[in-house]
Amino acid sequence: MESVPSPQQYAPQPFAPLTPSEERSWAMLAHLSILLNLVTGALGVVGALVIYLIYQNRSRYVAYQALQSLIFQLVAWVGGGILTGIAWAITGVLSAVLVGLLCIPIAILISLIPLAAVVYGVIGGIQCSQGQDFRYWLVGDWVRGTFTGS
Repeated sequence: MESVPSPQQYAPQPFAPLTPSEERSWAMLAHLSILLNLVTGALGVVGALVIYLIYQNRSRYVAYQALQSLIFQLVAWVGGGILTGIAWAITGVLSAVLVGLLCIPIAILISLIPLAAVVYGVIGGIQCSQGQDFRYWLVGDWVRGTFTGS
């Protein structure tokens, strides 16, 4: 007669905590997920979200870095892209009356926001790979507050 397996045999086992090297690597990848935006348009946000969801209970450091990257990409890449579209639309409409020509330099500067975000994300990835605690300007303090509850 065969024995019946106990429910404990099928219970999910907790994951082992990450090593410092693994934490640095995953934090770096969370920041570098912004590079996916160059190829796909907006999948960098998904990459940062996936890293956050997978590692939120295994490493506070990785979760913090991934959540920062996610919020930063939403603000800088998606928000910057929308702002760029609006700026160029206004410039195009006003070009019919020659005033829009004066708006072109402003629209060009606004267009650089997503590209500057890519550079900033790469800097974050490099610093995390070196074991440093990286914080995005404005976003980092807000995310840290959500983790500490203040």
